[in-house]
Amino acid sequence: MNTVMSTAMSTVMNTAMSTMNSVRTAIVSVLLATALLACGGDGDREVGGTTTWAEPASYRYTLTSSTGERPLIGTFRISVRGGEVAEAEGLDDSGRRVVGQTPHHVPTIGRLLAEVEQARREGADEAEVAYAAKGHPARITLDWDRDAIDDEALYVISDYAPGPATRD
Repeated sequence: MNTVMSTAMSTVMNTAMSTMNSVRTAIVSVLLATALLACGGDGDREVGGTTTWAEPASYRYTLTSSTGERPLIGTFRISVRGGEVAEAEGLDDSGRRVVGQTPHHVPTIGRLLAEVEQARREGADEAEVAYAAKGHPARITLDWDRDAIDDEALYVISDYAPGPATRD
């Protein structure tokens, strides 16, 4: 009887352990899938590397410029027509200050990419562009010298819409 009982207990324990491993695998899979979905945002997934994105003559975008000691800090809604900034609206106090006092600092995306290329030519420690799934730049990170303080720049591009840059 003890042998039968021992065999039955062993079978039950093995089945329970197998079931626990399956449940654990399922939980990990669900957590990973949830994390991946959470990173997706509005459907623009950033991918590294380069792209063949060509700046259109007209488009609109929102720029959040942060980090470092520079004149261009804040959040802006920017309209570009004919390759030039046609309209800029500061969406926060810093952005309104820049637009009101030094509007020439508000860039096109092409000008931001030119800044990246200049940083690369000058040997910056970091000069990276992340592109959205739709192909336009979504995030630009610059750091000319990792050992220096306040020389960094972070640009986040959102709400990008190619085509005629008209005001809503």
